[in-house]
Amino acid sequence: MATDERPDLDRPSPGRVYDFLLGGTNNYAVDREFARAQLEVAPGMRDFALANRAFLGRAVRYAVAAGIRQFVDLGSGLPTQGNVHEVADEAAPGEARVVYVDNEPIAHAHARILLEDTADPARHRALHGDFFDRDRLWRQVLDQGVLDPGAPVCLLAVALLHFMPPEREPEQALAFYRDQLVPGSLLALSHGSVAEADRQRQAEARKLGDNYARQTRNPVHVRNHTEVTALFGDFELVEPGVVWLSEWRPEEPDPAPAHSGALAGVARKL
Repeated sequence: MATDERPDLDRPSPGRVYDFLLGGTNNYAVDREFARAQLEVAPGMRDFALANRAFLGRAVRYAVAAGIRQFVDLGSGLPTQGNVHEVADEAAPGEARVVYVDNEPIAHAHARILLEDTADPARHRALHGDFFDRDRLWRQVLDQGVLDPGAPVCLLAVALLHFMPPEREPEQALAFYRDQLVPGSLLALSHGSVAEADRQRQAEARKLGDNYARQTRNPVHVRNHTEVTALFGDFELVEPGVVWLSEWRPEEPDPAPAHSGALAGVARKL
């Protein structure tokens, strides 16, 4: 996950593919072609994108209701409807402070444009940084001057870590960021996963992973319930724990929640 400022337009980008699945316009022909091909392999991909975005909104509203007014969105991706600052400002007008982080130059550029048009520069910032930089990235976050490091933060790692293979040990980098947070902070996380007994979806996930590995710079690695739960470390999970995306405090029940293909949860630092 290099921080090269030059956009790669020759390969599909996971962020732009996600934007396409959500019905956005910040994508290119190479992304649309790749996404349509993957929908043939795994028709539930669009269900995942929509359910994941809905989870993000619910998690942000939960954090605001819990009294948190500071957010760091790691791997924020391309702006689309329901961005963190928009959801938070709707719940607590004029109060939320948000730092967006992404390592993809196009995503970062679009985020800056969005913030110039819709946000308060005194409270909302976007930076280009690498999740694995740890100390350097966290210094960049604080250097934006919008967060109080002595106050609780909601750290968001939504649909991010399944693009990081085990050999890169993303759990170690995430543990570093958890350690920077003061008690009362929250971690909201979602991650690609497939029910172990669902052989069809397991096969789809393997094929999808192979395609991402061959055609993008970000291979996909799904993790099971135990592995996703471990990413929260010693934070205390809030109810209902680690569940399928549409099962996390839904506005209405989903008759087939596992079809979203991802687990999600929110946990509090004690």
